[in-house]
Amino acid sequence: MSSLRVVPATAERLASLSSWFPTPEALVQWGGSGLRFPLDADQIGRMLAETTTEPPLRLAFVGLVEDEPAAHAQLVLDWTDGIARLARFAIAPGHRGHGLARPFLGEVFARLDDAGAFPRLELNVYTFNTPAIALYESLGFVREGVRRSSVKVGNARWDTAIYAIIRDR
Repeated sequence: MSSLRVVPATAERLASLSSWFPTPEALVQWGGSGLRFPLDADQIGRMLAETTTEPPLRLAFVGLVEDEPAAHAQLVLDWTDGIARLARFAIAPGHRGHGLARPFLGEVFARLDDAGAFPRLELNVYTFNTPAIALYESLGFVREGVRRSSVKVGNARWDTAIYAIIRDR
């Protein structure tokens, strides 16, 4: 595996992000039903604006391999209740299957620890996304339940599984 460097997300570093999601379904799978296809600079700008509030509402990171964006993840922060939610995590299509996910997420979670006390780390994942579920379970996430028929995508309805880790922080 090439050297992975995790850096804060910027509009420039996310310029290629829209190419990672070639269909409306792929975009919803990554970013939820609140995004519109195709992903554009305005939507990315709104995400990044939440990283500049005080305190930040969101942390956003890019994993670089040889200065090329290879991974992206966001953490949505609930400072009142000490909850962080892993959101909008993806590996670039050309870098999938190269063992980047675990080290990238490990570094993202370490950056969360630097940001503050968040004893609950949670995520939502569509139940058909078995590769992601296997990764999250291998990292220690525990399935807490399923929101059935929670998202409408075209004519389909998708179920969302809720996972979390309770951390001693």
